[in-house]
Amino acid sequence: MQNNIMRAIGLLCGTMVIIGTMDALSKLLVQDLAVGQILAVRYWMFFCVAAWMAHRSIGLKAAFRSKRPFVQIVRSAILMAEMALFIHAFVYMHLADVHAIAAAAPLLVMVMATLFLGEKIGPHRKTAVAIGFVGVLIIVRPGTGVFGWVALLPVLATLGWATYQVLLRQVSAYDRSETTVLYTATVGLVIYTVAGLLVWQPPNSEQWLLLAGVGVMGTLGHILLVKAYENAPASALQPFNYGLPLWAVIVGWLVFDHIPDAWTFAGGGLVITGGLYALWRERVRAVTR
Repeated sequence: MQNNIMRAIGLLCGTMVIIGTMDALSKLLVQDLAVGQILAVRYWMFFCVAAWMAHRSIGLKAAFRSKRPFVQIVRSAILMAEMALFIHAFVYMHLADVHAIAAAAPLLVMVMATLFLGEKIGPHRKTAVAIGFVGVLIIVRPGTGVFGWVALLPVLATLGWATYQVLLRQVSAYDRSETTVLYTATVGLVIYTVAGLLVWQPPNSEQWLLLAGVGVMGTLGHILLVKAYENAPASALQPFNYGLPLWAVIVGWLVFDHIPDAWTFAGGGLVITGGLYALWRERVRAVTR
């Protein structure tokens, strides 16, 4: 069991590096290409891999059978919108600033699971959420004009990511993972093929290389994430998700020569502290049951 957990941690840390690097490539691409075009190429590649894996596992026809097809489609559509918002945010904001806000997603999931899934939230969870909320306010600094309306992009994207995860919890009780992955890939394929073709412009050789990198990393990151959660409980892995904002700082510095200001570090630190506090309390509860 210990070996499985260590393997899962390694897989998850690798996933965070891949996602952070993929976001840096997306930030480079979005300066010249439309978001729809970037995501179209990514989902063409992802659908091919997802369909192949589903075919090998249970067959395509069986994989498309869902007990909650409407929820699967809505969940996937929310993910598509969330991804577009995040990439749009990279046009106006630095990687580290976007990921510092996105780090509030686990706390939002906690609140939304209470509202929509009937999960209970005690005083410690409420404290964790409050700490994270203050952290986001410090990063965004509403009314100061530091980020302005553009800060709404990662905020809305983070809300979408949290909603997606709550719906993912719902469908996981009814459908196999192959079905969920295939619905995600198919909805993304349909939406972004249409969106991509409407705004398509011929990429040059360098842009094709970057687009291929985004597609490969997006697909590989998703597969590694699934494998990580196959080898260890979600609660054991959650703290390592906070490696993503740290890697975003490193990549932002290496690629874009940007270091976040003190306010972003302070706010991001509070968001991460709130999340880690919530996870620590979950472990305490699990031990004392």
